[in-house]
Amino acid sequence: MSSIFDKYSPLKSRVDMMMKIGRDALGVQFDDIINATRGRIGNREILLAGTNNYLGLTFDEDCVAAAKQAIDNHGTGTTGSRVANGSYAEHVDLEKALADHFGMPSCVVFTTGYQTNLSAISALAGDKDVIFMDADAHACIIDGTRLTGASTFRFRHNSPEDLDKRLSRHGDIQDGHALVVIEGMYSMFGDIAPVDEFVDVTHRHGGYLFIDEAHSYGIFGETGCGIAEEQGVLDQVDFISGTFSKSLASVGGFCASKHPEFEITRKVMRPYMFTASATPSNISAARAAVEKVKTGDHLRKNLKERAQQLHAGLSELGYDLCADPSPVIAARRPNEAVAALEWNWLLENGVYVNLAVPPGTPQSSSLLRISLSAAHTEQDVNKIVETFGAMKNAQGEMMNDMASKLAAE
Repeated sequence: MSSIFDKYSPLKSRVDMMMKIGRDALGVQFDDIINATRGRIGNREILLAGTNNYLGLTFDEDCVAAAKQAIDNHGTGTTGSRVANGSYAEHVDLEKALADHFGMPSCVVFTTGYQTNLSAISALAGDKDVIFMDADAHACIIDGTRLTGASTFRFRHNSPEDLDKRLSRHGDIQDGHALVVIEGMYSMFGDIAPVDEFVDVTHRHGGYLFIDEAHSYGIFGETGCGIAEEQGVLDQVDFISGTFSKSLASVGGFCASKHPEFEITRKVMRPYMFTASATPSNISAARAAVEKVKTGDHLRKNLKERAQQLHAGLSELGYDLCADPSPVIAARRPNEAVAALEWNWLLENGVYVNLAVPPGTPQSSSLLRISLSAAHTEQDVNKIVETFGAMKNAQGEMMNDMASKLAAE
C-alpha cells in the first residue's frame, strides 16, 4: 500500500546520504550561543560564520536592554493580530522610525521577513497586474507571487537588459501594471544588483520597482539603508522590504514605500491580517538596532574589510568563489556529497558555515556559504582561512573516509 509520504522518497535518499556522511546540516543544534561570533556544541567552542548576524548586534547592550524592558512593560506576547487585537505603541514607533530612515511616508512591520514579502507582493499585484521577477529570487518572493492571481515572468538574473526586452515584448498591460521584484544583495552568492539600472528600465516602462534588501539593509549605503542608497537611487524606489533577523538583531520584517497609498494594503494583506503581531521584545530590540544602523559606519567599515580579507584568502587557496567580496562569500563545491563532507569537517574543526544545496541555490550549485559579521576580528577571519586551507590539504583522506561511509550498510 502506498503512503502519503512516498513522494518524499527522493528527498529521504538525499537525507540518508547526508546522515551517512555526518550530521544533519539542516538541523544543527547549538548547546549555547556565547556571543555574536561564538557558539558551543557539547564541550567545543565553534566560530560562527554562517549566522547572517551582519552587524553583530544580537548581544548589543542597548538592544538587549530594550528587549528586556519591553517584556517588563508589556509581557511576553501579543496574543493576536494587529487587526483583531490592536497595535502596541512600539509597533507604530518602529514603523515611523523606519519610514523616517528611508525618507518615505509609509512603512508596515510584520512578524517575520518571510511573511513580509508574502504580504506585500500578494497585496500589490492584482489579477490584472504582471510581475517580473529576477530568476534567482528568494523563496519568499516566489511564494508571494503564488498568492496572487497575477501573471509572473522571470528575467535573467541581475540583467536589466533582459528585463527591458521582456517588458518591451509584453507591451501594454490592459487595466494593470508591471511590478518588478529584485533583491539588493542575493543571499546565496552574495552578488549585488545594479539597482540604479533596474530603476531606469522599470520606470521607463511605467512599472513599479520592489526591492528586497533583507541581506543588504544595515550593510550598504551612507546610513545603512541598503544597495539603493549605495547607488544613489533610494528616493526613486517604489517599495523596499527587509527583515529584522539579519542586521536588526531580532525577528520580524518591514516594507516601506514612497507611495502614501501603500497604507491601504494593511486592510488586504492576509499574512499580515491573520498572523499574531511581533512581540514587544522583538519590536523593541529592532527599534534600538535601527539607531545602531544609522550611526554604524564603523561596523560597516570593519565588515567590508573582513569581507575583502576572507575573499582574498580563499581565492589564494584556489576556491571557486561565486561573487566579488561582500558579507556573503560562497565557495562552489563539485557536488552535494562533497559539500556535505566538507561542511562536517569544518564543524568538527571548529568553524560553522552554511551548507547550501539545490533547490535552494542558483544554478543547482552545492555551496559552502559564509556570512560575515562586523563582530568578526581579523584573527577570526584568519582562522576561517586557515581551516579552509587545512581542509584542502586533507582532501585525499576525507574522500577515502566518505567512500567508506557511503559503502557501509
